[in-house]
Amino acid sequence: MDPKEILNYCLEKGLLLDQEVLKIFNDASIDSDSVKLILEKIKIHTNQRLLTKDFLLNNQKYLDNIFLDFPKEKQKNVETLKIKLGLNIKISKEVSIEVESSKKEVSEMNSIKVLSSFPVLDKKIEVKDFVSYFRGRLSEMKKILQEHSELKNLISINKISGSKQTFSIIGIVSDKRVTKTKSILLDVEDLTGKIRVLVTQNNPELYKKAEEVSLDSVLGFKGFGNNEILFASEIVFPECFITERKYSPFEEYALFIGDLHFGSKRFLKKGFLRFIDYLNGNVPNTPEVKKIKYLFIVGDIVTGIGNYPNQEKDLLLFDLEEQFSGIAELLEKIREDIKIIICPGNHDGVRLMEPQPFFDEKYAWPLYDLKNVLLVNNPSSVNIGARENFPGFNVLVYHGFSFPYYAGNVPSLIKARAMNQPELILDYLLKNRHLAPTHSSVQSFPSEQDFHLIKEIPDIVTTGHIHKSGIFYHNNILGICVSSWEGLTPYQEKFGNTPDHCKVPMFNLKTRAVRVLDFEEKEEDEY
Repeated sequence: MDPKEILNYCLEKGLLLDQEVLKIFNDASIDSDSVKLILEKIKIHTNQRLLTKDFLLNNQKYLDNIFLDFPKEKQKNVETLKIKLGLNIKISKEVSIEVESSKKEVSEMNSIKVLSSFPVLDKKIEVKDFVSYFRGRLSEMKKILQEHSELKNLISINKISGSKQTFSIIGIVSDKRVTKTKSILLDVEDLTGKIRVLVTQNNPELYKKAEEVSLDSVLGFKGFGNNEILFASEIVFPECFITERKYSPFEEYALFIGDLHFGSKRFLKKGFLRFIDYLNGNVPNTPEVKKIKYLFIVGDIVTGIGNYPNQEKDLLLFDLEEQFSGIAELLEKIREDIKIIICPGNHDGVRLMEPQPFFDEKYAWPLYDLKNVLLVNNPSSVNIGARENFPGFNVLVYHGFSFPYYAGNVPSLIKARAMNQPELILDYLLKNRHLAPTHSSVQSFPSEQDFHLIKEIPDIVTTGHIHKSGIFYHNNILGICVSSWEGLTPYQEKFGNTPDHCKVPMFNLKTRAVRVLDFEEKEEDEY
């Protein structure tokens, strides 16, 4: 085992490893891959980020389940590790019901895997951090765009000569304006220099594309010109696409909800209790319920405090910890074999800067006590439904705080009133292969890795925030935008929102059929 490699892995996954535990792993002669697997499974089973020897000793049940699933050839080293940890190593040779039950529990939990996570850095932000952030984005996007065959004669900006020629470039859009002749002029930069890109109205299709370009997006441009200006003949977006849709060999269901806003006077409790009754098999003629295995909740599970002007008028609960306790009591009623994956949103008492870390344990501790709940960052990628000979579905989870910016700034989305059609916004972002290409669309925490960039293409993307349902496909990627469990507030009404309530998309992993369940009930108006 390489201790440095393990420490770097912990930093990447947002884990803190006690020095004593690191020494125990090292002394047990376990290879680095096995240590990483152990750490990952501990995090999945317990949501614990600080791993000490005392914590491991107090959670023998979880460790036993993890070790049971290890390959036979590595069991010897596992036994050495258990001895060094002071754990009970007695293993019955008889196949008992209890052991079978444990193995089943491990198998079910292993059908969920967090693919992306990030360390929560507590540091002073400097200008150089933003420079590294945008450089990192440009470098990653360049790798993606270089695969596009349309970009012929690709060249760095500083290599363009003063003579007229045909060439292509990849760069970040730093400025955009409309000239007196109604042409669109873009300032485009790469790591070597800067150039102007002009799009005229002579090509209506290209001009429409140029209107859709957002600031800070990384795009490819092809055309004719010199080192001062490029007259564009083509604009190439990074695009998200997969060539083939997956179908699971097992019939299971995944459900998607969000924007519960528990603690609001307008929380639709009757509808949510009806939803819980359905999940627990208390609704007649619903045989499919037994096959529901996953429930995604994409942020704003509580309504929070002070998130918009005069919010106190809309609050039923004025304490954030009380709000989390209340929603945890409801989620605890859901049967335990349904795995609940939850990411935070802008109302959930975590920092607004994205990527957002896990829920603050100081206030959200009741969620950490729920055995079937997996807490993830925002955004995050999670794999579900993996089985032998089937890789499972990769699900990108993002609350969607960036959505209003694009609904109000991209011409086609403005025209379509996209605040009531969130699938159009998500479609636009998938075309950009980025969840928030314009820097001002969210508050971004700068790091060398851009966590909004969609590096690995998901099978499913699910978002919320807009309180409006939407289901669509983008190049074989399933997009699911969820509705809300909070009645229309005056604040939303002021912006012309017409939210959907208590609608639950249900995805069949075997057939890919999507069915929308409706749990809306007439509720008494608190006002």
